[in-house]
Amino acid sequence: MSIDPKTYTYGDDVLEGRIILITGASDGIGCALALHAAKLGAQVVLHGRNTRKLEEIYDEIEATDGTKRPSIAVLDLSTADGESYAALTGSVDKEFGRLDGLVHNAGILGPRLSIEQYDITDWQKVLHVNLTAPFVLTQQLMPLLKNAADPSIVFTSSGVGRVGKAFWGAYSVSKFGTESLSQMIANENLHTPLRSNCINPGPVRTKMRLEAYPAEDRDTLLRPEDIMPAYVYLLGPDSHGVTGQSIDAQ
Repeated sequence: MSIDPKTYTYGDDVLEGRIILITGASDGIGCALALHAAKLGAQVVLHGRNTRKLEEIYDEIEATDGTKRPSIAVLDLSTADGESYAALTGSVDKEFGRLDGLVHNAGILGPRLSIEQYDITDWQKVLHVNLTAPFVLTQQLMPLLKNAADPSIVFTSSGVGRVGKAFWGAYSVSKFGTESLSQMIANENLHTPLRSNCINPGPVRTKMRLEAYPAEDRDTLLRPEDIMPAYVYLLGPDSHGVTGQSIDAQ
């Protein structure tokens, strides 16, 4: 990889014509990415579980000159069944017939407790939302991704998805699993244009970061808007052939 994703520079139309579905698009990094990708020419599909928040992002994109009208896909990853995933996939298929980018940004932190103290129900919920749901959604959308000429899947990882630190519980385990899932998809599709990579956002001024580090000085952290280059790089044409990697956004 000759391009440094952290300092990647790009034109105003680098994502022109690409259809990109972003999970967790109603807040934080997902929201920032949806707005930024739309300004770069992408047709954005906004996923989340809060219709009102998604409609606010929709209105903001639609009010921006030169952007394409986004789509909204409401789905609660913690409770969705097979029919719900199939309906989302069918909607994207009917409207676009393909998918050029899939960004798995939605996730939950869960309790910060020792393994001895960790509640089984909380463990199952975190693993389901952070790992099982992205697996199911990717599997469902795979035919649409393979209909695209240059498809890219981007998973959200973490520093605790590489080193198992104390008190990070199911969140850490889910991110280890995310790294493995991304690598498997990459290796299973080496003979196709599909690429799959992870991004570790690092410390960013989001609600999840505040939940994990409530005493931290938020003013010292980068904003979600500041780490967009790595995402744009992996979703755009300049990362063609880059797959199976885990990239730091800062």
